[in-house]
Amino acid sequence: MSSVLETVPSRVVDRAVTGATVLDRSRAVARAAGLPFAGGLSPLEAWALVQAGEAVLVDVRSAEERAFVGRVPAGVHVAWASGTSLTRNPRFVRELEAKVRKDDVVLLLCRSGKRSALAAEAATKAGFTNVFNVLEGFEGELDARRQRGHADGWRFHQLPWVQD
Repeated sequence: MSSVLETVPSRVVDRAVTGATVLDRSRAVARAAGLPFAGGLSPLEAWALVQAGEAVLVDVRSAEERAFVGRVPAGVHVAWASGTSLTRNPRFVRELEAKVRKDDVVLLLCRSGKRSALAAEAATKAGFTNVFNVLEGFEGELDARRQRGHADGWRFHQLPWVQD
């Protein structure tokens, strides 16, 4: 098996770290913090796992967000909530089950990492065993100017994304 982080710039992570090590470390941090899901990964770690074929990226943002803000081309989509009012999707778990296996390493991505954490908890309660939250999300947190994407997030790290 090749290093899971080969596609991530060497300035960012140690090439000796493997996917299993990243996941094990994330699980240990999650256990210590009492998280109700497997753990959290940085966008760079998540992308490396996806590129290595060791994980499935699931975008839980609404279809509107994906269309207007952008999306990761390698990901699948299962909305946690929909519409402009972000109404919770009551079929989330069933739709997730239709796209990934319960024992797959599943990486959930939303705008800032908050909704995906809620989705990770729901998926774990439904029997998914390897669900991780992508920390920072697609756009990142609001900065002092109340704008996203200037300090963290998938796009900030210049990871692949497209806009329809």
